[in-house]
Amino acid sequence: MNKKFQKFISKKSKPFIIAEISANHGGSFIKAKRMIDAAKKAGASAVKIQTYEADSMTIKSNAKDFKIHHGIWKGQYLYDLYDSAKTPFGWHKSLFKYAKEKKILIFSTPFDYKGVDLLDSLNVPFFKIASFEITDTPLIEYIASKRRPILLSTGMSNESEIGDALEIIKSKGIKDILLFHCISSYPSKIEEYNLNMIKTLEKKFNTLVGLSDHTLGIEASIAAVALGAVAIEKHFKLNKNDKCPDALFSSDPSEIKSLVIGTNNIWKGMGLGNYNRAPEEKKNISFRRSLYFVKELEKGSIIKKGDIRSIRPGYGLEPKYLERVITMKTKKKVFAGDRVSWKNII
Repeated sequence: MNKKFQKFISKKSKPFIIAEISANHGGSFIKAKRMIDAAKKAGASAVKIQTYEADSMTIKSNAKDFKIHHGIWKGQYLYDLYDSAKTPFGWHKSLFKYAKEKKILIFSTPFDYKGVDLLDSLNVPFFKIASFEITDTPLIEYIASKRRPILLSTGMSNESEIGDALEIIKSKGIKDILLFHCISSYPSKIEEYNLNMIKTLEKKFNTLVGLSDHTLGIEASIAAVALGAVAIEKHFKLNKNDKCPDALFSSDPSEIKSLVIGTNNIWKGMGLGNYNRAPEEKKNISFRRSLYFVKELEKGSIIKKGDIRSIRPGYGLEPKYLERVITMKTKKKVFAGDRVSWKNII
């Protein structure tokens, strides 16, 4: 078991909030470092980058198959999009070092064997596998061979595909696994996010579950924590006016900060699901109803219905004893406002 994984990602830990830099550095190393600073200041648990070159993803071709025909990247060719959006391999070592100096975790999603090896050499704490790669079983097997914790996105996947990927991962002895529920559209509509899938994945695969959130706003992420998500991944941009490839569905630092606060508050409020009274509740027990004498009675008097009532405060016998107390006798003289207790009746 990986101690770092279990320290940060578990049912007992506050939600693990990942600020996904992706392509929003806009090709600027300085901006990428500033994004790490901003994520740290906003309270994110980690930053994530993506480890690929255009040749890792596709080939350079202007054929119809390689042109994007819908969505926010419509009209672009795959190679050109990935070439403009990449985080250069040459940046990785410096970004990992910088994040360590700033005391924020950094990890990445690799898209080919070369990227896996680079991240492994940098002692990446976890590997993230993207939804689009969940059926690339040779790549998953190679990532798993490094025997590091794995976060696996499940966008577009069916039960069989998720099961196959998990079987490969577990066959390498990896036990620290998190599944991300995800809808692979950019941005996603919240009404299509099927958040109850978080509970389904947790029950079916007996693993930790998080949310990779591509919706606008933070409502889906907060709801996800209430449904049991232990980690949230949210694309991140440096400011609201950014025009980078993923900016349209990304959160700025103020929204990341609100996400951190909101999910932490929900997590704190979830509790253990038991009947234990909250500490602040205990002192309010006095406002419950209980049995009190409402008339003065001499010692030995037979108690009648009109002699006692169920009223506030709650220091007397519980109201469930009302019928039992009627016809009993007083052990001593009692006054209106005295508690009914086993000490003063017989």
